[in-house]
Amino acid sequence: MLDRIKEEMHLYEKKVLKALESEGGESTPEKVLKLQLLPIKSVMSAAGILASKDIIKVNKDVDELLSLSEDGASYAQDGLPERRILSALQEEETIHMKDLSQKSGIEPSEVKIAIGWLLRKGWATLDKGQVTISSQGMAARNEAGPDESLLKELGESGELSLQELSPRLQEGFNLLKQRKGLLKVHKKPSYTLEVTPLGKEILEDGVEIREEATQITHEQLKSGSWRNLHYRAYDIKAEHPDSFAGKLHPLQRTIEEIRRIFLNLGFTESRGTILESAFWNFDCLFQPQDHAAREMQDTFYIKTPRETLLPEDELVEKVKRAHEHGGKTGSKGWKYQWDREVARQSVLRTHTTCVSARFLKDNQPPLKMFSVGRVFRRETITYKHLPEFHQVEGIVADESITFRNLLGILKEFYHQLGFQVRFRPAYFPYTYLSTECEIYLPEKESWIELGGAGMFRPEVLEPLGVETPVAAFGLGIERLAMIRLGIQDIRMLYQSDIGWLRELPVTHSVDWNEI
Repeated sequence: MLDRIKEEMHLYEKKVLKALESEGGESTPEKVLKLQLLPIKSVMSAAGILASKDIIKVNKDVDELLSLSEDGASYAQDGLPERRILSALQEEETIHMKDLSQKSGIEPSEVKIAIGWLLRKGWATLDKGQVTISSQGMAARNEAGPDESLLKELGESGELSLQELSPRLQEGFNLLKQRKGLLKVHKKPSYTLEVTPLGKEILEDGVEIREEATQITHEQLKSGSWRNLHYRAYDIKAEHPDSFAGKLHPLQRTIEEIRRIFLNLGFTESRGTILESAFWNFDCLFQPQDHAAREMQDTFYIKTPRETLLPEDELVEKVKRAHEHGGKTGSKGWKYQWDREVARQSVLRTHTTCVSARFLKDNQPPLKMFSVGRVFRRETITYKHLPEFHQVEGIVADESITFRNLLGILKEFYHQLGFQVRFRPAYFPYTYLSTECEIYLPEKESWIELGGAGMFRPEVLEPLGVETPVAAFGLGIERLAMIRLGIQDIRMLYQSDIGWLRELPVTHSVDWNEI
């Protein structure tokens, strides 16, 4: 066994062990590096490996070293403020507070602090603004206090060990540490290397130091001299460092899986801009200009640019008529005077439905489109709400599309994600019929809402020139990711906790029903 251990030892490990043998079994890294002419990093690295094999022990001791700050050095040279006031009181015995700065030479900002220490040390009394030297102050005129003694020692030596201070200097330290910024404490670790019983056995058996081959050259292979080289044995049972493979962030992984599902269902992906006009974000979707969702407390309005360009006048006029009296839809509209300037406002999009509206304007049915992107709302950050999150939006337009088809698409989507889904009636300004999607959580025996869907109203479609039925849906992604990852706080998805991320599986295919 000893032979095997010695064969696996690196050359530096052997040198450190031999140096400790020459020092009687115990020494410091600094002495070892001088004996073996090794860099300190090599000595400490070899010592760590030897300690992991229980061949030596590495004993660590931490010494706290005191030194003076810039203010402390100034006090060491010029004296503490209370000492300088005491010197002034020796001549006049009583000085009014307002004259202390001038007669002692200390800064006006230091007067109150200095008086506090004068009273605390019993060097003076204070009565009606008059500072008078006391009998203790008279006795202390030529005697330095413990704090002053420590300042003097540090001023002369530059650095002292806290553990080696005399009782008097320790008392001075206790006083000075109550003042801010006079002392600096630096922790200096020191190490002692000590041979263990196993290390002694190895040394008694004999350790041979000889050069080891680390790389074989072309010349050695060609000449055959490699056969005479010494090679260090490898411990195949040695611990190895953990390795963490690169992987997609779990939120991005969920987004990619959602994209793959809709692409496999034959949908076309579309993208939109984060900065949007109120026209496309609200007005084109038949959301009235006095709707609560358009208030400042719900929507982020942009200062630069404050306004955006509207599309062609024909579309703007059709949207205006739909809002005011329903246009050609047979609807009565919202019965108010629509304002073009309100529609120009710049906003951070509050949903991705504006992407659907733009897509319908530029593409003729039949069509199937989806979009995944970030949306923004003025939410207070909590464990379940963020002002920024992701949404997947989609539309299906065709003469034969019905509300039943919409429910079937959503049911298939959630089924591919491994969830049981149900639907309940809901209201949205731009869809009718409308529904909210809920999925079942077996562990909680409850249902949770994840998005809304419905058939676009005629007031949305008629201005865009769309004459076929259009089924639309908008689904939240963060909450879905939280359920699948088994986390309760939505902020976890954005904090990038490296420990949590490393524990997540690398592969994309995961049986999320087991989580």
